[in-house]
Amino acid sequence: MAINNNVGQSGLSYVDQLKSLQEQNKPNETTGKQDLKQEDFLSLLTKQLAQQDPFKPVSNDQMIAQMASFATVDGINKMNGQFESLNSSMTSNQALQASSLVGRDVLVPGAAGVKQDNAGMAAMVKLPQAVDNLFVRVEDQLGQLVRTIDMGATPSGENRIEWDGKDENGNPLPAGKYNVKASGLLDGKNTEFDVSTYANVNSVLLGKGDGNVLLNLAGFDSPVRLAEVLEVGKA
Repeated sequence: MAINNNVGQSGLSYVDQLKSLQEQNKPNETTGKQDLKQEDFLSLLTKQLAQQDPFKPVSNDQMIAQMASFATVDGINKMNGQFESLNSSMTSNQALQASSLVGRDVLVPGAAGVKQDNAGMAAMVKLPQAVDNLFVRVEDQLGQLVRTIDMGATPSGENRIEWDGKDENGNPLPAGKYNVKASGLLDGKNTEFDVSTYANVNSVLLGKGDGNVLLNLAGFDSPVRLAEVLEVGKA
């Protein structure tokens, strides 16, 4: 905002008056005020008109430019407020929709999954093209191989992997985290493919003011963003 820099009757330039007014408007324990409002601008404009040099008055162009600048800033501030309100509303709607996922299984990226007691584990492998021999390896948290599954010829696209939770000898394995890896020959080369795993949703929470909705998954140390969910299983 252009301000006439002439010295008024107070002995201070108008720039100095603006700085003084901004210092007065800094946040404090009682008001928390930090922005120049419309009444502040009008007060400053009135002082400028009253204390201007009569031989060098502010031109109409300068006056219009100052008023237009303030109107632009005021409009941007109002628009920002509307966007914040819209973002808050959208986040609330997402959280409401995500609450219906509690107790359901969701598919999330990553080979690490959680096996529950007396249960197996499911995953999904995505193949860019058909593979003649697809092998699935299940490893424990220490990276030790506990089970190999030969899926044979597998078509391109997403293919579900079912593990019954047992080792090579048919013995049930304890609950905990396991990694599911899939590989096969692709154009004559042994290739690792992307694997996603299913997990049960324990609860839903909102992000820290960033508009994200997060899901707490059973057995996972950190929450997963709702946007990362690839598929929702049956309740």
